[in-house]
Amino acid sequence: MSRVNVSWIITVLAVELATLSTTRAHSCHEVKTAFQVRQIGQLKWVPETPATDVELSVCKHAGPSCCTRRMEDSYRAAVLRDTTQNIGSYSYELKFLISAHAAAFQDTFQSLISFSQNHLTSLFETTYSSLMSSISPHIVCLFTDLSRFLQGTGNVSVEAAVHCFFDSLFPLVHTQIVNPGMEGSIGTDASEGNQLGDCLRMTRQDVNPFGPHPKAMAKDLADALRAGRVLSLALAEGSEVMNITETAGLSKECTRALVRMHYCSHCRGLTLIHACSNYCLNVMRGCLASYSELHQPWRQYVTILQDLTQMVAGAHNLELALLGIRGQVEEAILYAQLHGPRLTATVDKVCGHSSNTSTSTVRTFPPASVKPPPVNISQDAPGADKIGMLAHLHSSLPLKNSKSDRGRTLKKVAREFTIYISRYKSFYAMLPDMLCDGEKVVDEFSCWSGDDVVKSYTARVVGNGVLAQRQNPEVRVRGFDPVLMDVKNRLELFNMEVQEVIPGVGHRRSWDDPGSGESSGECDDEDGCEGSGESVESPSPKEEDLSKTTGKVSFNEVPIPRNKPSSDASLSTAGFIIIILCLGLQWPFI
Repeated sequence: MSRVNVSWIITVLAVELATLSTTRAHSCHEVKTAFQVRQIGQLKWVPETPATDVELSVCKHAGPSCCTRRMEDSYRAAVLRDTTQNIGSYSYELKFLISAHAAAFQDTFQSLISFSQNHLTSLFETTYSSLMSSISPHIVCLFTDLSRFLQGTGNVSVEAAVHCFFDSLFPLVHTQIVNPGMEGSIGTDASEGNQLGDCLRMTRQDVNPFGPHPKAMAKDLADALRAGRVLSLALAEGSEVMNITETAGLSKECTRALVRMHYCSHCRGLTLIHACSNYCLNVMRGCLASYSELHQPWRQYVTILQDLTQMVAGAHNLELALLGIRGQVEEAILYAQLHGPRLTATVDKVCGHSSNTSTSTVRTFPPASVKPPPVNISQDAPGADKIGMLAHLHSSLPLKNSKSDRGRTLKKVAREFTIYISRYKSFYAMLPDMLCDGEKVVDEFSCWSGDDVVKSYTARVVGNGVLAQRQNPEVRVRGFDPVLMDVKNRLELFNMEVQEVIPGVGHRRSWDDPGSGESSGECDDEDGCEGSGESVESPSPKEEDLSKTTGKVSFNEVPIPRNKPSSDASLSTAGFIIIILCLGLQWPFI
């Protein structure tokens, strides 16, 4: 009897323990905790124990479930919110990279514009002070137009701005420098408000008082500033593309697949299991199929950015063109003085003003054998500290202080941007993989396949793009997302427009993508890190391409010249010329 009683007691205890274990196993406590921690919805929607015959549309299965229809609706909202935020977090760095460097380029452009404007102003303040008050507003107008051109705002023509400046300069030079005796007879300002001034402005290009210098200056500036303008427009285009793509919606089929991947395991009480890695790839590639269609135009766009950046900073074309404005203007005025008698005679015939011609004074120049006096650059002279840095043509003009107090040059900004942007060439193709990497997916042991716990995911893994999703077992892709297709068409059109204006851009043959491990963006030529990837050859546009304009943006009509390597001798000679132009040396008048 004692043996029977002990056996019976053991049996009862075993049954009770099994009942308790089963009750605990079928509790929805862990599901409720996850529901609360992830802030999915109200806790009262989560049942205490699993129920059967629940009306579910996504997480259906034969056994009892800890989910309800209201929970499933909350899961839908949660996956939309979380996935959109994840896409935004991955695109944020790229978006910030584009916007921050767009601002950095504009800062450097504006620094060069301001310095060049002050440099030209100093020419009139020191050498032609009688013209200063009258020419000052025209100097401001010229550099305002150049700044707007570089910013890509407004329909601004560099050539028109330059010729407008020389049109306004001609009356002043003719009446106050070539023929200073005429000033009193026609008023204090010969540039405007009188008949002679109007005639001189309108006929300046026909009379050609400044020789080849206005056209040369206009061409040099337009050639050098063109890549800067297109780069500004391209960076603005990239920012707009990022704004659109990071807020693009997800389809209903995608939402259902995301709920299945993230939360259907919760309905069975499995809150800690992770999705299989290949299963996640199928889901994300299906959800982001239209994003992947942006890969080719985006990759081409990034290559164009790299080429434009190299054109802007390579060989210091933009810097030298802006800093050469003073020299071109000075040479133009000297040309008018040298040809004073012929110029006066031509003006008298064209504009019909012959008074004071007999008393007009034409200044002459010393013989060519006379050498200019030695120049002593005072450290107190405006811009003397910066002008001295131009002696070495391999060095960019420091534009603003950096953390190292060495100056952040245009070349440094360009190199830094080129290094970073190259990492994002395949951004849209790799976005599904990046999202799965952040989901803590697993490759082996046990993982969630969307329907059950499995040792490994055995379904076929599809590729990127809309067409590849025909074989996707997890997400049904009905077609191209219209919003993202508009973005794709927009990028393709923009790339085509840039290549029409600057043929050859976007086809980098002579230099490779910079690596990410050795360059820091704060290295300059004087540091011995110029490397072989500092020059990009881009063929110049044909004449028929120069007149093309785009419907969406205006790139103006002058091509970027092909950068040509120079010998040491030519660099030395060019360096001497630039120093002379920037210092504003004057031959003494007799």
